[in-house]
Amino acid sequence: MEEFAKAVGLSRPTVSKYFQDASSVRVKVREKIEAGLAETGFRPNIFAVNLNRRRSKIIGLIFPSSLDSFYMGLRRQIEAEASAAGYLTFVFSSDGKAELEAEAIESLTALNVAGVIMAPVAIGKQKIHHDKIKALARNIPIVFIDAPFDEEEAFIGTNNAQSMALITDYLTRLGDRPAYFDMPWVTTNGIERRTAYAATMERRGLEPLFIELEPADTWDFERTAFDQTNTILSRGGFPSKIILCANDRVAFGVLAAVNQAGLKVGIGPDCDLRVAGHDNQPFSDYIWPPLTTVSQNTTEMGRLAITLLLSKLDSSRVFEDPRMQGHHILLNAELVLRASA
Repeated sequence: MEEFAKAVGLSRPTVSKYFQDASSVRVKVREKIEAGLAETGFRPNIFAVNLNRRRSKIIGLIFPSSLDSFYMGLRRQIEAEASAAGYLTFVFSSDGKAELEAEAIESLTALNVAGVIMAPVAIGKQKIHHDKIKALARNIPIVFIDAPFDEEEAFIGTNNAQSMALITDYLTRLGDRPAYFDMPWVTTNGIERRTAYAATMERRGLEPLFIELEPADTWDFERTAFDQTNTILSRGGFPSKIILCANDRVAFGVLAAVNQAGLKVGIGPDCDLRVAGHDNQPFSDYIWPPLTTVSQNTTEMGRLAITLLLSKLDSSRVFEDPRMQGHHILLNAELVLRASA
């Protein structure tokens, strides 16, 4: 940058100011710099610039799975909002493992990040490095997303009590008691959704019906549900004609297995089963039959997460949204009716 400034006949601080905010320099100066950029092809090392700052313009993202389309949607929204605010994003995947999550935290600390948005691993695993995360939170602003870390740290997520009550309440009106097909408890969402299902059933005067499953600790939801469904079918089938899955990816595995077994899923009188899920994953509308589910507002979740983090980084930011006053922000879901139930 020193050499480029000399080449265009300007001071280094002026050139640096342009790269931080082009609108902050006079029009003629900006035109001079841009002409020099076009002629020389110079681009500053933004990474090095960030590391030299007392507080960098880097935001770290940690998600438990880089392949889950739910987290892809969150990442896309957060990156767009962060970029508009002048921040770079570095993304890490913990692969659902506490040790990889800890390594990601160490890397982000070394990068001198301004803040972190993080979807933590399951609560049982958090205890392994709970103190490390709490120490990071004391020094760097953190917003947790999708699953809470504890009662103290800022969190944006889905109101599982509302969303599961919505889908359970609908399914109880279809003539049979809906049976609950659990997800591996790799996040706290599994526990919350199971609890909300049971509470809704009891409120409607029905006994909860949990499908007996082998314990699983994996993010491969589809494969796990597919294998478990095949086992269930080999032993005589499900205890109900209505199956409520803890998330859509579990439902995908269930649908694949029952379709391959020759069973018909849907709402017609000739159908063997009805299947519903939770999340409204992008593929939910394109599998067969299209999946009835509840839709999480991924766009709003990502927007609120980055907005909350930026408010922690800049206390002068003022937001009109009254939800931003709370530490834990829960978003309601909407029922999406399709052919599967």
